[in-house]
Amino acid sequence: MSKIVAKFGGTSVGTGERMRKAAESIADVVDAGDEACVVVSAMGKTTDMLIEEMEKVADDGPRDEDADEIVSMGERTSVRMFKTALGDLGVDSFFVEPGDDDWPVVTDEAGEVDEKETHRRVQRLGERMEDAVPVVCGFLGETDDGTLTTLGRGGSDTTAMLIGNHLGADEVVIVTDVEGIMTGDPSNVERAKSVDSISVDEMQDLSIRGAGVVAPSALRYKTNGMTVRVVHHEHGDIRAEGTVIEGEGTSTHLVEMRDEPLAAVTVAGRSVIDTPNLLSRLSTTLGENDINIYGHSTGNDSMSFFVDQNKGRHAEKLLHDEIVEDAKFSSVSVREDVAMILVSGGDFIDTPGIVYRVVKPLYERGINIIEIISSVTSIVIFVDRGERQDAFELIEGALEAYEDE
Repeated sequence: MSKIVAKFGGTSVGTGERMRKAAESIADVVDAGDEACVVVSAMGKTTDMLIEEMEKVADDGPRDEDADEIVSMGERTSVRMFKTALGDLGVDSFFVEPGDDDWPVVTDEAGEVDEKETHRRVQRLGERMEDAVPVVCGFLGETDDGTLTTLGRGGSDTTAMLIGNHLGADEVVIVTDVEGIMTGDPSNVERAKSVDSISVDEMQDLSIRGAGVVAPSALRYKTNGMTVRVVHHEHGDIRAEGTVIEGEGTSTHLVEMRDEPLAAVTVAGRSVIDTPNLLSRLSTTLGENDINIYGHSTGNDSMSFFVDQNKGRHAEKLLHDEIVEDAKFSSVSVREDVAMILVSGGDFIDTPGIVYRVVKPLYERGINIIEIISSVTSIVIFVDRGERQDAFELIEGALEAYEDE
């Protein structure tokens, strides 16, 4: 017997017919002897419509607490309709919404999840799954005192993954309006096709960059023991293949330091940033000569590559040969004894001021940052190698203080 959490997005329950089809897929799971928990979004574009229209009912817009109550009506309607559909199919079920004793998602007033209390409530919900299918409002939360909160855009994904995590579910299925994860936007890329699997890190980067299939905030709850699949609602089967998301998400932070020294090789010139194909030319030259690039940065008048120190001088010669005949460039230089510190965390994109938290203690200690490169899940800091240990300990301490807040 498996425990399955299935999340149905707005499009997949956008009409009565689709709602019925979704309920039939859950009935199939129950008939096969497995336990299921359903998380549903508001039907179609209901949430967008409510947000748009409620701005018209008050000159300054509704109060925050009123806005949350109004927006929640979409999900509250969906759970009732889904329960009705399951009942017509002979499946015992019950809907769960904020205010119920069994409501599982507890947050603070800002919508941050109270993991301990949520775990306790999800476990209680899990006990009832043995006899009936819970149908849970996605996107919503409530505080200990019963104040309604929301989990933000994509919050239904977070609800499903959160429940799956604390329930110890075998599988979470995200039912949406795309054929799994695609190699490109099918509306723009002619030969786009679905991929069989993708890592959590890849999915998080894609989601934050605009591939709105699974909310980035939801992926932190992915565990190695929990299969996560994305399937198209048109299949009418939550066991359809779709795309499997592999690996484990995390909201904890990891600080790593590369042992070997690096060199910063810099090409200087006028308006380097406006030179077409320069990055491609220079990085290709290094790659063809088996020189790995650990990071690169581009300024208005320079472009730097961080490479292994033992290949720094060779890289200097190669890049010099590339630009020496072009009067636009002035020189190539090498700075040795550079250290690289990598800071990673799945929640960085949702953490205002995280870069400030990381670099502030270095500034206060007088440690110069040679370069800093950030992405949605990591920050890479290059410092003088002689100061690497102090920098590492300061960054580690800053993140520990943040996690303790």
